[in-house]
Amino acid sequence: MARSTARDIAAAVEQRIRQGDLGPGAWLPSVREYARDVGASPSTVAAAYRELRARGIVVSKEREGMRVAATPPLAYPAVASLPPGVIDLASGNPDPALLPHQDLVPERGSLRLYGDDAIHPPLAEMARSFLSAGEQVRTDHMLVVNGALDGIERILQAHVRHGDHVGIENPGYSAVIDMVQAMGLKPEPLALDDDGVLPESLAKACAAGAKAVIITPRAQNPFGAAMSEARRNDLVSVLDAHPEVVVIEDDHAGPISGKDLVSLTQARSRWAFVQSVSKWLGPDLRVALVFGDELTVARVRGRQQLGPGWVSNASQRMAYELWSHPTTNSLLADATRIYAERRQALIESLHAEGFRVSGRSGLNVWVEVPDEGHVTRELLVRGYAVRQGDRFHTHPGTPAIRVTISRLPPSDAPELVDALRRILLPGTSTIFA
Repeated sequence: MARSTARDIAAAVEQRIRQGDLGPGAWLPSVREYARDVGASPSTVAAAYRELRARGIVVSKEREGMRVAATPPLAYPAVASLPPGVIDLASGNPDPALLPHQDLVPERGSLRLYGDDAIHPPLAEMARSFLSAGEQVRTDHMLVVNGALDGIERILQAHVRHGDHVGIENPGYSAVIDMVQAMGLKPEPLALDDDGVLPESLAKACAAGAKAVIITPRAQNPFGAAMSEARRNDLVSVLDAHPEVVVIEDDHAGPISGKDLVSLTQARSRWAFVQSVSKWLGPDLRVALVFGDELTVARVRGRQQLGPGWVSNASQRMAYELWSHPTTNSLLADATRIYAERRQALIESLHAEGFRVSGRSGLNVWVEVPDEGHVTRELLVRGYAVRQGDRFHTHPGTPAIRVTISRLPPSDAPELVDALRRILLPGTSTIFA
């Protein structure tokens, strides 16, 4: 039976995604083809596609058509786990062996009741001491949220509206891309090099009307950039001409990033700094700290009070106990050193074969390849799971793959690189000679 309205057609596509008939990344028929299949006008189907795109369920790129978002905001069947024996270099997880063990935490203690302080005071003091030590971030106003993405979404909700432009890194963290699209915001690409966002790219985004920019100061995912002092100064010069732009910094890797923090927030009137603990204390804690100007923090806290109210005091207390335990400092130092060794070993092996690589900091290495889909599939056959680069782009970019190094021992890096070499140029010794 023909579906005559755009809402009906959008609901039918949504149902197919929920049922698993259309998986993440699946291409949708062209407007004319789908109109013919369902007996509707092309304008009706186009309206349905616009609704799905506005909700972040589908995405489109120039001259490439429409496809299901990699993480649509729907309950859809889980992606199958990796085949046995495949080495996971795709998920972005930290090495569990380099996380503090939760047995370090004593008994849970008393729980928060209605009306109690929403922030566990020792955790607040710990975070303030950590950030103020480098005098990079002001710590007067803060709150606790359920992870970095929860914080970023709430900050955006406090300052932008549907249809507003937001500057995001390109390539950038895929979950941020999905969230921005699901909120109906228009991404303005911020190009990168090893020192962070390029000033001319930031200037272009601001000139295009970006109401906010989301920037990763170090351990940028997937590119591995870390903002230098010189780059920070150049970016500040751009931002000084746009005082209305909200600067949001996502310091997800914190002390294990391998680089000192360089922040853009000091002189801003509207800003937020999100410090997650997931990569270095444990993803399951779902704890991140948000620092910002008084208005931003007040707006986010007020909206939070209307929803969940607060982040579990049990989770906050566990984060504090793990962070403050006498063994944690040495464990974080070991993790920083080990991740740096693993990252550098892979980069050196790739450079030796002529690959173009980025990865100054963090848990990921970005490797340019001629055909990322082909390379990803062939590496999986050879026992390695990596992420395809287009997953991290909002606008067309150089084909690449993201390799998570957190559980790749230095001794295994040459074998992975040899597999890449054989896939791309069988019988040769260099890729980009």
